[in-house]
Parts: sequence; C-alpha cells; structure tokens
Amino acid sequence: MARRGKKYRAASEKVDPLKQYAPDEGVKLVKETAFAKFDESVELHIRTGLDPKHADQQVRGSAVLPAGTGRTQRVVAFAQGDKAREAEAAGADIVGAEELVQRVQGGWTDFDVAVATPDMMGMVGRLGKVLGPRGLMPNPRSGTVTPDIGRAIREIKGGRVEFRVDRTGVIHAPIGKVSFSEDKIMQNLGALVDAIVRAKPSGAKGQYIRTLNIASTMGPGVNLDQQATLALASSET
Repeated sequence: MARRGKKYRAASEKVDPLKQYAPDEGVKLVKETAFAKFDESVELHIRTGLDPKHADQQVRGSAVLPAGTGRTQRVVAFAQGDKAREAEAAGADIVGAEELVQRVQGGWTDFDVAVATPDMMGMVGRLGKVLGPRGLMPNPRSGTVTPDIGRAIREIKGGRVEFRVDRTGVIHAPIGKVSFSEDKIMQNLGALVDAIVRAKPSGAKGQYIRTLNIASTMGPGVNLDQQATLALASSET
C-alpha cells in the first residue's frame, strides 16, 4: 500500500476510525480535514449487502440535490424537432440528432451527461461502445431517456446526480463541495440517502445498507452512524 502524504496523515489523526459519527458531526469533520488547495468534492460512499451479479440486485437511479452539486454540468441532448427546441430552451449545451451521433461515434465525449428522447434511442444505441464504458449512456432508469427532456435537463443543471452500485456492492456519489455550508451538505446528504433507500431493489436480501462513509476528494473517510443517517431519509428502510 502506498504511503500517505504528511497532510493526509495529519488530517486522518483527527478522525477516530472506530467511531460512527452523527451526520452533522461527520460533515463538520470532513470540512475540517480537507487540505487540498482546490475546492474538493464531498462524496458519500455506501456499502450495501447487494450482490450486483444478480440482475434483481442492481441499483441505479438519480437524486436532485437541493443545494446543487457545486459544479457546472455540460449536457448534450439527442433530440429533434420540437423536443430539440425544448432541450435548447432548458439549457442543453449541445443538441442534435444524426449529426451529433456521428460526432460522438468519431470519439467526441467532451460532456458530463447525455440525455435523449425515447424516439432517438435507435440512433443513440449505436454509441454503446463509446458512452457505456464512460458511464455516459442515456438510460431510462437514471432518468436520462425521457420524453420530458426539458425537465431532465433543468434538473441536471440544477443539481441532479446519478448513482449506481458498482461491482463490489458500493455506491459512490457526490453531495457537494467543501466550500458549501454544513447545512447545505446536510440537505444534500438527506436527499441522496432518501433516493438510495427508495431505490432498494426487489432482490435485496438481508441488510440493504451496511455502512455509510463521507469524505472529501483528498481527505480521510468518516464513518457515519447508520441509524441517524438513515433517519435523514423520509422513507423507511
């Protein structure tokens, strides 16, 4: 294992690895232990009891963070006709149909999120090999394939984040920036936890959510008290 830097070691000394912190304490500690010169992201990591090898234990969805993400999302929209005009009015950075598909096929992926109307998926499906490995492929489950494309774009621009379980059963997602106030990070934490609780798959067995951890991009992880954190969600586990 690579040796950690001096600043990281100093920050980690402030965190008790055996303690589960109340959400507000954890958020405060993450802000205190962030040491990078840039405005680090604050990220939530949830270890689940899911086995992603089974189709009925997959989790994928999205959440609108009330305080936003702290970053500008570059959105492309695959749409035509009235829906293309709707996408432009909603603030999409690039809007197109066949010509946009060809551009992406040529290797252009200078964007953060791709959305599409359902009628465009016949064309967009050809981009699976380009967009799939980058996590950019529009998908109905994440709300990026929708007839209401204007609303989807406004939500993304306003602070919507996508989440999905990885091959190890962990969900990773941003909940803001270190520069955010503690209240704003707490609002975003509650919204994301609520969405993940609601996305519990039908095939989940045993304990769905096992551990919750927050950290800044470069800082040490802080374990959160599970009961107190899940209480931020308005739905039941």
